[in-house]
Amino acid sequence: MIQWWCTALERPWSWQWIPYPGIWLATLLPVALYVRSVTRHSSPVDRRKLLQFLGGMLVFWIASDWPLGALGAGYLASAHMTQFILYSLVAAPLLLLGTPEWMARLVTSRLRIYRVTIWLGRSAVTCGVIYNALLLITHAPGTVDVLRTSQLGSFAMDVLWLAAGFILWLPVASPIPEGRVQSAWAKMIYLFLTTAVVAVIPASFLTFGTTPIYRIYELAPRIGSITAREDQQLAGIIMKLATIPVVWGTIGVLWFRFSAEESRLTA
Repeated sequence: MIQWWCTALERPWSWQWIPYPGIWLATLLPVALYVRSVTRHSSPVDRRKLLQFLGGMLVFWIASDWPLGALGAGYLASAHMTQFILYSLVAAPLLLLGTPEWMARLVTSRLRIYRVTIWLGRSAVTCGVIYNALLLITHAPGTVDVLRTSQLGSFAMDVLWLAAGFILWLPVASPIPEGRVQSAWAKMIYLFLTTAVVAVIPASFLTFGTTPIYRIYELAPRIGSITAREDQQLAGIIMKLATIPVVWGTIGVLWFRFSAEESRLTA
């Protein structure tokens, strides 16, 4: 059977490379379509946006493909959590920032999701609720233990994580100006509350739990000397601490931009 997406392998871990053509296609096709669109468009290519989009797709590929994708799919809860962080906090905002406004309008119009996209971007509360709901659902033991056992299920989980990232960052970094929150203060408060409150619940269960909660990682062949409990605790620490540099770094940028704008207006 051809392995097209990372899934639990149910055999001792080996550093022997495994090809995943489905992941290559999911990475290269958007890049090819993006490059083709920007080179054919009448306006000049924004080099910064191009690098942001390519950077986002690079992070997506790293999080999905071997070895991290294979480790997260069936061996280490800490690798699983690292994937979630890369998808939702790194790849998603880079892809949004790297999408030109004209392209975002064209794609959302053709997919008939323009109005939904604008409504979501303006409704930070709704985005926060959906993001945290997806976070809790996709980290529930039953969900992880079921989805990680098949390629389709593992693919669905990765897609849900990327979608959660898009929803999280839409009010802050939507490529369509009228589809995001305008107040800098509202953006800062939104990011803090959305990423720092609900996420504490699963992070605490993982960090302070006395027994492993994910059967698939508990029963997986061990890698090195790390135990299933230590791996789970590391996953909780990653979930709790990895958001800090990204979210607080973004809040800091928003604050400095707000201060600079205020200084310019009062000068």
